[in-house]
Amino acid sequence: MATVASLSDFSAVTLTGFERPLSDYAGNVVLVVNTASKCGLTPQFEGLESLYTALHDEGFEILGFPCNQFAKQEPGDATQIGEFCQRNYGVTFPMFDKIDVNGKGTHPLYQWMKQETSSWLRGGAIKWNFTKFLIARDGTVVKRYAPTAEPASLEADIRAELAKRA
Repeated sequence: MATVASLSDFSAVTLTGFERPLSDYAGNVVLVVNTASKCGLTPQFEGLESLYTALHDEGFEILGFPCNQFAKQEPGDATQIGEFCQRNYGVTFPMFDKIDVNGKGTHPLYQWMKQETSSWLRGGAIKWNFTKFLIARDGTVVKRYAPTAEPASLEADIRAELAKRA
């Protein structure tokens, strides 16, 4: 069995229903976030979009993965999710179809990211919506952030990764 080495080894279905290889983001610094439209942390979309707008031209991407596993706070379908994000927060970064981040049906990307960042303090499970993973230009996981970590607080780490060359 092949060993997963990077973000590029995965693909995901977009909100428009197309399978997208995550190798499309190779060479970029990427922030992967599990999102929800009806969560107390949902206003983080605004901060995420601000980061994306400010840093995208430098090689920064955000990939949003809606998830309905936490208090059923993402009940909508792909169309509803996309419209909500655009209408309420002006989201322009890529959003993908709803996935599971824990349990038997965990998306392979999340299985890998959790494995790469698990520790005895945190355990592997995603605890809530808006858990964030910073991925380096080479596709490896750099760091995991708690759901309550405000997007602006990640900017220094993102800039440090952007300064590195793959």
